[in-house]
Amino acid sequence: MKNYKYIGLFLLSLSIASCDVNNELEPILEEAMPQVQLNTNGLDFTRYISIGTSLTAGFTDGALFKAGQENSFPNILAEKFGVTGFKQPLMNDNIGGFVFNGTAVLAPRFYFNGAAPTPLPALPTTQFGARVAGPFNNYGLPGAKSFHLGIAGYGALNPYFGRMASSASATVMGDALAQDPTFFTLDIGANDVLFYATNGGAGADQTGNFNPATYGPNDITDPNVFASLFSGMVTALTAKGAKGVVTNVPNVTDAANFKTIPFNAIPLNAATAAQLNGAFAAYNGGLQQLLAAKNAGLLPAQVLPLLANFNQAEVDKRKVTFVAGQNAVLILDENLSNLAPINPGLTKMRQATSADLLLLASRPVLGTTVGGNPQLINGVSVPLEDKWVLTPQEQALIKTATDAYNATIAAVVASNPNIALGDINGLLTDVTKGVMFDNYMLTANLVTGGFFSLDGVHPTGRGYALAANRILAAMDVKFGTNFTTATNGLAKADDHPTNYTPSLR
Repeated sequence: MKNYKYIGLFLLSLSIASCDVNNELEPILEEAMPQVQLNTNGLDFTRYISIGTSLTAGFTDGALFKAGQENSFPNILAEKFGVTGFKQPLMNDNIGGFVFNGTAVLAPRFYFNGAAPTPLPALPTTQFGARVAGPFNNYGLPGAKSFHLGIAGYGALNPYFGRMASSASATVMGDALAQDPTFFTLDIGANDVLFYATNGGAGADQTGNFNPATYGPNDITDPNVFASLFSGMVTALTAKGAKGVVTNVPNVTDAANFKTIPFNAIPLNAATAAQLNGAFAAYNGGLQQLLAAKNAGLLPAQVLPLLANFNQAEVDKRKVTFVAGQNAVLILDENLSNLAPINPGLTKMRQATSADLLLLASRPVLGTTVGGNPQLINGVSVPLEDKWVLTPQEQALIKTATDAYNATIAAVVASNPNIALGDINGLLTDVTKGVMFDNYMLTANLVTGGFFSLDGVHPTGRGYALAANRILAAMDVKFGTNFTTATNGLAKADDHPTNYTPSLR
């Protein structure tokens, strides 16, 4: 095979423009708006405790850092509740990540360098394993799944809890309940599907397996396991009369992480396309020959089970063809028939379609060579690994689990007058269409959309503020409060940023 010319990929072209406006017109005096007093309708926010995932923690731009924590939705809620001394386990800096023996063991946050999200070139100052004094109000833990919150000694497994746990044997729920909450928010379930999604489906759907101790880190939690755990948490939190808000699980594939890289990200000229088509002619021909042999009854009986679903439609799906212009990324698809035992050259690969979701993390991989060999180009002549792509089948597993979790959450809310539902799933759906927040239109676009931070999964500070407002609106409906109409009852978009400068350390 001839060496290919370097194939450049123009995946994202992002820029920031600004202008100065000199407005010398006389100010127009506006009529003072009448003040509306806040009515909390008897809710007791004396000991507001938040429990949940990275969303509760204020994780943003791929890391947990002080400014992000200060813009967490629980901290915003606490301000609107009039809570003083809402204590969070603040990181030491605005770099993010952990350091151990002079080496970063969890990476710092991203910043935007004018072209793409880039890790901040700084060493974290938050020491891995160092403890901070509690007790705390915010028990938001990056990485926490539903079944983690009751594990004794979870601090040894999760450094974010390790630095704030009351003891080496503490559980998250135990420490939270020890604060005797009068009001709470509970956000749990997103990570039970998110890690499967952000690893391109490189995990297992554990539906039917009721033992989380046997799960892998990227597996989907069984919906019955989630239902039992979630119901138990709400029962424990409301046992002494506390009221609260639970949030549902967003459809994680609505996030910018899965919507930024186009499926047809490969630009080719006519000569390179022709060269590639020549290289794949044997693969395409081998598929057709194998199907012909199957249809003619020429194959041994022992291989026929491998070909049960192998038909012309699959052959057409697997054939690789390039043209001048934009081309689909070549990917591995574990759902294709396994033909390798019959012909090792017939790999489980195909070109992506608009139904496939390429992860944001695939961006620096696409178009790179394998081992420096110019003939082996990721996503072009070599299929992109399964971990970089969510196929329609994998997306369906995520949606099925998410819908089941949300059915449980909705049922618990419907049966409990002390619980309101914060519809974060609905919020993300709105963001994909564009949603107004004060004078800003927030969308799901990376960098420019304003809602998703640079990691493509977690919100910006402004995104968290919008989520807080949705929760406050839900409280108005369920508890008869008036946050949505009271003066300064809601968070303001201008008070919460969409990005953090790299000089913020």
